[in-house]
Amino acid sequence: MSGFFGGSQPRPKICPSCGSLVGSVATRCPQCGANVTFSLAAASRGLGKLLPAASPATYAILTVCCVIFAASFLATFEKTGGVAMPGGLAGLLDFGGIDGNVLIRLGASLPLGIDRLQPWRLVTAIFLHASILHILFNMWVLMDIGPQIEELYGSARFTFIFVFTGICGYVLSSFMGKFSVGASGGLLGLIGIMLAVTTGRRSMGMQMLRNQILRWLIYIVVWGFLFPGVDNWAHLGGFVSGFALGKLMADRPPASPEERKQAYAMGWGAALVVVASFVMAGLSALGK
Repeated sequence: MSGFFGGSQPRPKICPSCGSLVGSVATRCPQCGANVTFSLAAASRGLGKLLPAASPATYAILTVCCVIFAASFLATFEKTGGVAMPGGLAGLLDFGGIDGNVLIRLGASLPLGIDRLQPWRLVTAIFLHASILHILFNMWVLMDIGPQIEELYGSARFTFIFVFTGICGYVLSSFMGKFSVGASGGLLGLIGIMLAVTTGRRSMGMQMLRNQILRWLIYIVVWGFLFPGVDNWAHLGGFVSGFALGKLMADRPPASPEERKQAYAMGWGAALVVVASFVMAGLSALGK
């Protein structure tokens, strides 16, 4: 039947950058000039098909953290032949603890003298966790506040914010001579940026979000002072850098083609930094 009626005609495309209809044979969008086949916007759209439609960056970060924790847990089990189960309160905090040498090989943040020579540690440490409780708590915070912030800023900017503030947290932690892992620096960055955004806003929605953010901030500060081993310097570095970004960045998704292009560059740049850092960590571990 399609042959009888002249065959099916190619359908118009949708520009991945601005959403405009583009001719079926066009390679560039006439509205924003973006390449509809080979561009950061097209790559983001293609990758988005593999992730949940809502909050894809949040779920991607959750997945990376869980996969890396599973790998570090298996490496610890192989190295020690069991799972860390000390008694008392330490038993709860350190249950399923990851061996320190495993964390170092995978990319834990170390004092500045080492991180300066191996800067990828400032990135890889964001996605490493020291115990089961550690990753459960951090992922709980991520899934509670991440989707709201990702909806506000867009997935690309959200990815940049999380990675950038996480790095800032470990720069301060490393400067203070700490051995540290965990996503909490980036999470405090998300809390900092939302505190900056909601400050002075009187709408009911913003006040509710501010109260939620303040509750998490209080919980994390109390946790940091009550329990030993919590890296408060990484928390502080992430929070301050996030608050600063909240004052500098527009608190809305990219609106114009130019803003979308900049946002995609920020998000993909952050993602490439993460991938390159883990590649460097792997090469360094294999070389030892």
